[in-house]
Amino acid sequence: MVHVMHGRAILAVLVVAATALAGCGSSQPSAIPGVVRVVAGENFWGNIAAQIGGRHVRVTSILTSPTADPHLYESDVANAVAVAEAGLVVENGGGYDDFLSQLLGGTRHPGRVVVSVQKILGANGPEANPHFWYDIPRVPEVARAIEAVLARLEPAEAGAFAAGLAAFDASLGPVEAVIEQIRQHYPGASVAYTERVPGYLLAAAGLRVLTPPGFAAAVEDGTDPSPDDTVAMDSLFTGHTVRLLLYNAQVVSAVTQHVRALARQSRIPVVGATETMPPPYRSYQAWQFAQAEAILHALGD
Repeated sequence: MVHVMHGRAILAVLVVAATALAGCGSSQPSAIPGVVRVVAGENFWGNIAAQIGGRHVRVTSILTSPTADPHLYESDVANAVAVAEAGLVVENGGGYDDFLSQLLGGTRHPGRVVVSVQKILGANGPEANPHFWYDIPRVPEVARAIEAVLARLEPAEAGAFAAGLAAFDASLGPVEAVIEQIRQHYPGASVAYTERVPGYLLAAAGLRVLTPPGFAAAVEDGTDPSPDDTVAMDSLFTGHTVRLLLYNAQVVSAVTQHVRALARQSRIPVVGATETMPPPYRSYQAWQFAQAEAILHALGD
């Protein structure tokens, strides 16, 4: 879960700056005929919106760096301006991108529509895993919501948006096929992760996660796991109870380094998973295909 580390004073400055810049109407007009300005909290949702909208959208994604820790993200003036001018905002929700909620609350744009992934998927409750983009079978629900809003904002381009949605849905086929391969060849195989980033993907593949919940929660919160959870986690590798370890490649700590080293010493395959889409991948589906394939191949080692 992301913990945003900036206060009300910083937000107020950003909002004032965004209001001034968005209203000046200089080199960047607030509206382009036939084009919807889209802001996504994360680059994978932005990529999906771009695929659906094509040349009829202009997308700004806020979280983009594969090396930055999303849990320490702070908004800036450019983000605030983008949100102030957006016709559509795609918010992950679930506490993951609270910075975006704050920017939305501090800016106004007549007709602006917010698509909340959390609300679409009905993932309520404080214990819900907010890494919704790993829920491959349900991502099309989010894509349909994005397409519906784009068609509402630019009705003349509804046909293009529908075609973009159909193409995106079809392109998920190879990812779903790899997930099905995992399910068929390794039903109920036991795995571990340092935190819940790939949790939905593992569930879809029919894999069984044995990581102590308290251990994963502590890593997500940036705190040390309890001694009992640490011993239980270590025993998964020393006892060869799991066939695979997945770790968050964007969040490195002494705890996660220890776990990865112990897994390797125990000759258990280790696979990295990222929270944002890394630059080598030009599409959400290519990124997820590569990660699903890495899991499939690691289980076969």
